[in-house]
Amino acid sequence: MRRIPLIPTIIVLLAVATMIALGMWQLRRADEKAALIARYELASRLPAIDFPATNTDTSALFRRASGVCLTVEGLTARAGSNRAGDTGFRHLAQCRAGEGIDLTVDYGWSRKPDEAPWGGGAVTGVIGPDADHKILLVADTPAPGLEASAAPDMRNIPDNHLGYAIQWFCFATAALVIYGLALRRRLVASEGNQG
Repeated sequence: MRRIPLIPTIIVLLAVATMIALGMWQLRRADEKAALIARYELASRLPAIDFPATNTDTSALFRRASGVCLTVEGLTARAGSNRAGDTGFRHLAQCRAGEGIDLTVDYGWSRKPDEAPWGGGAVTGVIGPDADHKILLVADTPAPGLEASAAPDMRNIPDNHLGYAIQWFCFATAALVIYGLALRRRLVASEGNQG
């Protein structure tokens, strides 16, 4: 008599159900990401604002903004590119912009990471993402001796959820096909042993 093994079948079906659930979750994430990008595109067309009072206000991403760096608290350089797409270093200033207001300014780009001095002042530019879910202001006009850094670009936001969903669905299909072939082989072998 042909018997399908219960425990392995349950394990495979649970794994397949998990993969399908992960694929569905990625499809929902793809919809959420599309809505987020649409919101950013709308924000990029809105009038300029003052830099937000908190540097964690990601709702302001891709808006034009202005701010004033009253006191430079520190200068750093990070890998980045200029408006022409050349790689090098973005120069960032951590600023005090008022009572309890922190502002990070990308004040320009250069080929070398050596600190380029900048004393602060008024800045106009575009709000872009920074590390640790914070935002920064990418200056339109670079500091003397520097080139303008690349403006924040929505095309750099990872949007690969549809690809991940397809992968999960393919994994689920492959698991079912492989298990089906294994069952078939087992059943054929057991029929051969009975004959």
